[in-house]
Amino acid sequence: MTSDDRAPGRPRSREADAAILDAALELLIESGATTASIEQVARRAGVTRATVYRRFPDKTRLLIAALEAAYGDPPPIPEIADVEQLLTGWAGVVADPRQRRLLRRVYGAIEDLPELAKAYQDLFGRDRDQARRDVFARARDSGHLPAHVDPDVLLDLLTGAIWQHLATRPDTCTPAETEEFLRAALHQVGYRPQPRRGTAP
Repeated sequence: MTSDDRAPGRPRSREADAAILDAALELLIESGATTASIEQVARRAGVTRATVYRRFPDKTRLLIAALEAAYGDPPPIPEIADVEQLLTGWAGVVADPRQRRLLRRVYGAIEDLPELAKAYQDLFGRDRDQARRDVFARARDSGHLPAHVDPDVLLDLLTGAIWQHLATRPDTCTPAETEEFLRAALHQVGYRPQPRRGTAP
């Protein structure tokens, strides 16, 4: 523990770590990666700039660490049973106002802080993307998607649809509304959901 962390009124080391990471994530969401600064993070966390710099040599590494701390390191690989579960789960994430803002902030930083967007993709994108491809492949093989559907291309199409939703729909959209949007996109490529029990195909 450093003398800075032991000073009266200063958080203890572990508390300082959590306060710094929480402040960094909040500022990222509120103002964006390029606007957020080490000084702002330190002020919000209740520590000195030196305390922040002793833990993180630059802002990019601090923001990456904040993402890792908030979402788990490593996050669990999702288990997705079928397209219906995929749609419901994905819509729930995309409809969450905080998650929507975070996604826009992270990918809005591609030009100025490309390492941040890459870190987010490394943390949360690859495993989830592969799980989604696997779901699309099973749906194609079972006849719920056309035989010609390429899971990679379909994933790109749906990801693009999500970015369209993030850019053009209000953050007050409900999960049900967001799921309807994604379902409409899937319908355009020939998705035929399995009939619910007791209904006609």
